[in-house]
Amino acid sequence: MPKIISANLNGIRSASSKGFFTWLAKQDADFVCVQELKAQAPDMTPEFLNPGGYHGHFHYAEKKGYSGTGVYSKIEPDRVVIGFGSPEFDAEGRYVRCDFGKLTVISVYCPSGSSGPERQEAKFRFMDLFMVHLQQLHAEGREIVICGDWNIAHKEIDLKNWKGNKKNSGFLPEEREWMTRLFDEVGYVDVHRGLDPREEQYTWWSNRGQAYAKNVGWRIDYHVATPGIAAKATTVAVYKEEKFSDHAPLTIEYGAL
Repeated sequence: MPKIISANLNGIRSASSKGFFTWLAKQDADFVCVQELKAQAPDMTPEFLNPGGYHGHFHYAEKKGYSGTGVYSKIEPDRVVIGFGSPEFDAEGRYVRCDFGKLTVISVYCPSGSSGPERQEAKFRFMDLFMVHLQQLHAEGREIVICGDWNIAHKEIDLKNWKGNKKNSGFLPEEREWMTRLFDEVGYVDVHRGLDPREEQYTWWSNRGQAYAKNVGWRIDYHVATPGIAAKATTVAVYKEEKFSDHAPLTIEYGAL
């Protein structure tokens, strides 16, 4: 019965100093997908590489202090794939795939377009390329869980101030339609939303103002899964008791495959 955590760390060194690995040691998770390491291989301490005996596999960005993803697992993967085949975005350290028997666990960090038009155009390029990859993945016929920061709030329920963000990156019509296509046409499942249809289930809060304290947030971290394993999801939790990052860890437990 796998327990899978997704956590954007906004810097693995920062999250560690705020107690992330102490918390993780108490979770007994089978798989942990992390994003935004903001570290290169020389920066990775033994604790970062193999916390509590986990096997860790990572994709580092070429640019220092930027992006980066990883998958921790209790057991060693049968296969590890670093990057999804795009030279532009693989240079940014955005994708780690690990296969375990008939299960594939992927950590992904999709680009944000909020810093300006140039990055929004890059985000659109990523979306086009990644959609093709997601279709190819689905066609493999494996059970797949893709965890990470997708940097898109899918529906109005998924962010507090949706009316004021219709023209902002992360809630643009094209981005939302892309997510709808992923679920309705390609056949993936938004596992969190399937388990918990309530409002205000956010996973990220701006550091501006009192966004965290007032829960003025966005739900941009997901478990996106194939229908078979999605149907076995039993519990979901957004952990907010401690603040390791501007994102909260998202934990979902699944029944046996």
